[in-house]
Amino acid sequence: MSNTKKVILKPTKGLQTKLEDLFAETEYNLRYEKGSFKSGYCLIKNAKVAIINKYYSQEGKIQSMIDILNQITIDSSVLSEKNQELYATVTQEGFSL
Repeated sequence: MSNTKKVILKPTKGLQTKLEDLFAETEYNLRYEKGSFKSGYCLIKNAKVAIINKYYSQEGKIQSMIDILNQITIDSSVLSEKNQELYATVTQEGFSL
């Protein structure tokens, strides 16, 4: 039996802003552009660019950012304390919106 507590965050504008702030502290460039990405986003790892469909709903944009954060490697020591906490939260097993 797992002792992991399931964390649930609400997909609000505030959460989107916090995730954008987290990306700003990483090497990845987050952009919103139009496109027909099957998953709602495109990740170009060698160029460290994450592109999210700008026509996606707010919840879709937030989920895309979380999906990307779970796919890339980030040195959390370069993040501010509040972003380290957010990064740990959204990348932990059992996290959901």
